Amino acid sequence: MPPFLAYDDKNPGISSRVPLVLVHGHPFDRTMWHPQLAEFAAGRRVIAPDLRGYGASPVTPGTVPLARHAQDITGLLDHLGVDTCVLAGLSMGGQIVMECAARSGDRIRGLVLADTFPAAETPEGVRSRNAMADRLLAEGMRGYADEVLEKMVAPYADPEVKAHVHRMMTATSPQGAAAALRGRAERPDYRDLLARLPVPALVVVGADDTYTPVADAEAMHAALPDSALHVVEGAAHLPNLERPREFNRALGEFLARLDG
Repeated sequence: MPPFLAYDDKNPGISSRVPLVLVHGHPFDRTMWHPQLAEFAAGRRVIAPDLRGYGASPVTPGTVPLARHAQDITGLLDHLGVDTCVLAGLSMGGQIVMECAARSGDRIRGLVLADTFPAAETPEGVRSRNAMADRLLAEGMRGYADEVLEKMVAPYADPEVKAHVHRMMTATSPQGAAAALRGRAERPDYRDLLARLPVPALVVVGADDTYTPVADAEAMHAALPDSALHVVEGAAHLPNLERPREFNRALGEFLARLDG
């Protein structure tokens, strides 16, 4: 049986280096990890899926909880024969990575939590996410993409990065994005999980991120038993695209520690 998710699997040969799995955020696709695929696939296996409802993966209308996304990733890793890895996620992807840690922590050598936060949704947030899901189904993605572009990346970001981010958002299925928003509104609280995490973690955040501010990253760093915190200056919600050299340096140092 072919895997449910579309994905890139770079450098799948045998290596002493731990594989890296990259989980994108909303409303993006696996192309948001191009700078990391280019940097790290030269010497290690790097896997980047399109989540259910995004990119080239099939759309499931209705509600897709984070647990379903985590099951999809676990199924993909089973299909690819990956029994241990570093799981890296950004924003919603970070919350999916936390869900994966809750479900199959024995597979995970380390977590990378970028521009994300572990708390459950507030009642206001539940209403807001469901209202946005309704809007995307009614209007499509373009108006939303135009509105949030300069919060996803900083207003001063490189024009090519802005264009890439806008393309990802407008190419996303409204049904897929809405289903993920409804599922994300139902997410559990992962703070206790992080406080008991038995593996190292890297927390990364853009200094100018307004969705998940530096204070959220500092709180995660303080709660985690074994973590490093890296604040990327000159970036907002997508530091891996806005400042790839600095993001890759922090990620590379973390991976080198785990390879050791």
